[in-house]
Amino acid sequence: MKFAVIGGTGLIGSQVVKNLNAAGHEAVPHSQSTGIDVISGQGLGEAVAGADVIVNLTNSPTFDEASLAFFQTSMDNLLAAGRKGGVRHFVILSIVGVDQVPELDYYRAKMLQEDILAAGPIPYSIVRATQFMEFIDAVLSWTADGDTVRLPATPVQPIASKDVADAVAEVAAGAPLGGIRNIAGPEVFSLDELGRVTLSHKSDGRTVVTDPTAGMFAVIKGDVLTDKDAHLAPTRYADWLS
Repeated sequence: MKFAVIGGTGLIGSQVVKNLNAAGHEAVPHSQSTGIDVISGQGLGEAVAGADVIVNLTNSPTFDEASLAFFQTSMDNLLAAGRKGGVRHFVILSIVGVDQVPELDYYRAKMLQEDILAAGPIPYSIVRATQFMEFIDAVLSWTADGDTVRLPATPVQPIASKDVADAVAEVAAGAPLGGIRNIAGPEVFSLDELGRVTLSHKSDGRTVVTDPTAGMFAVIKGDVLTDKDAHLAPTRYADWLS
């Protein structure tokens, strides 16, 4: 099969391309660096020509309200190019619990992306993942102040990017789901606990203070970012850290 992997040079996309090619398929990475623009539509027709499957792993450059317009325009352009090119399956990567956090602009934007895909003309699959292990350092940096990192006790279920890429490649190579597959890491932590584990492993002397008002995840209520019934990935956080 031939795959057009849009956003195929990023953290997940590059691994998806590698996995699909290793399985004997033809997966071609496309991104701004290869000359495509999902907002203007430049190069999209050529990128998806002859492809059986589009895997869209592009991401908004911002997490604010502008992300809504990014996903609206990029999805409209990719669906139009895919329909014209005869694409038979369209896959996106989304977030576990995305439909339950309307307070966050970015989560509303990802929900819009899902809705556009589901209403579109191409058979589709949505893979929803929990928070990436690779993003924990960034989360710590958002609320760091001197020797203190403030984090809420929001439950999270971190997953390694390798496991995300494996799941996306598997879904992309299969029949369209016409729905959603949730994937998650094998363990649930509170975010403040995860911060302490991370800093301890790195011999980082900063202190994590539990603060229910700190950072982006402070607005999240309950355990909506976790899913005990998801397809559980194998990589544990301690093993990933080491």
